[in-house]
Amino acid sequence: MDTHTFAQVGFGHAHDVDLEDTFDFLNTDDTENGFPLDHLPTLDAALTWFVDRGVIHKEGADRTRVAAARDDAASTRDLSRIRAVRSALREVSLSLAAHRAPSPGALDTINRALHARQVIELVPGPDGVHVDHRHVGDPIDDALARLADPLVTELTSGHPERIKACASETCDWIFYDSSRTSRRRWCDMATCGNRAKAARHRARERTAAPGPDGDATADAVERLV
Repeated sequence: MDTHTFAQVGFGHAHDVDLEDTFDFLNTDDTENGFPLDHLPTLDAALTWFVDRGVIHKEGADRTRVAAARDDAASTRDLSRIRAVRSALREVSLSLAAHRAPSPGALDTINRALHARQVIELVPGPDGVHVDHRHVGDPIDDALARLADPLVTELTSGHPERIKACASETCDWIFYDSSRTSRRRWCDMATCGNRAKAARHRARERTAAPGPDGDATADAVERLV
């Protein structure tokens, strides 16, 4: 009997998700100029994001859209489910960055998402045995489980201490610190890092400027260095 296995389970199925994809998902819950900005404001936007990242097939997303168009309550529930898992994954990531325990509710939400993933199984074929899958939940369940997987893998066999939150006061992106010293503080040196450096430089210049008595405030300068 021949046994056939495939690196990709089922032809045309979504690709594997890596940790950067997971963080990109978490960072759709964004901040702009100090105000919250959700890059997934609607279920349609979330489904488009999932399709673009390969975690949902277009056919599955279209079926979900059709069902949502028939039932406003279901559409609201689906979007709430996506945001709840995103929030839970953010909470776990932030807890790792802050070296604290995550909320039990976040762990429960992620565990429910993980349990709803597609199940891999062996099925008979005309020329032997094939690897196939069956869905426990709907396409959204599969997508959320796929997006949770890389964080779980990093916790079990990676370097979770390198998961960090941007130190900028106007940004709360989650990122992976791949620097040699693991002392990176900013999600992106070209944006948040440079803005922070520029702000410190301006503050030092203001503090170092001569005051009414003609002298700089040395103690204040020292605090900013």
